[in-house]
Amino acid sequence: MTQSTEQGTIWLTQEAYDKLQAELANLKGPVRQEVIARISAARDEGDLKENGGYHAARDEQGKVEGRIRQLEDMLLRAKVGETPEDDGTVSPGMKVTYKFVGDDDDEAETFLLGAREIEDSIEGLKVYSPQSPLGSAIIGAKVGDTVSYDAPNGKTLEVVVVAAVPFTG
Repeated sequence: MTQSTEQGTIWLTQEAYDKLQAELANLKGPVRQEVIARISAARDEGDLKENGGYHAARDEQGKVEGRIRQLEDMLLRAKVGETPEDDGTVSPGMKVTYKFVGDDDDEAETFLLGAREIEDSIEGLKVYSPQSPLGSAIIGAKVGDTVSYDAPNGKTLEVVVVAAVPFTG
């Protein structure tokens, strides 16, 4: 379910890959046909300049086609992978717990190092991309390591890796 460090490759579990494939099939089939039917019906109403239904359907068609292209690209670059090794080293596909240097253990936060596109399918777990400032800094770190990274606000932050275990869904 996560992006790899290889440029452009997206590492996905089989479950995530299947879910994206199903969404793509639905968009290319029933959803696309329904939008085309609405455009056709609105076109039959006459003057297109002041036809709100026509313009709304065309806007929706643009969004659907954009999502189709995004999914096709993602699936083209996808590598269905095995669960990462449980060796305490942070890598894509790991559930990582970290805390800021100086914080107590009860202030630790946990996230999945993976593709942001799958966040909605994971209940209650944040997803950080390996390309995010924290994600890129923490890859390769081991439990107990302290790493620093530049936050979007320009500050340099230091975090301690508390745990790193393979995400199993």
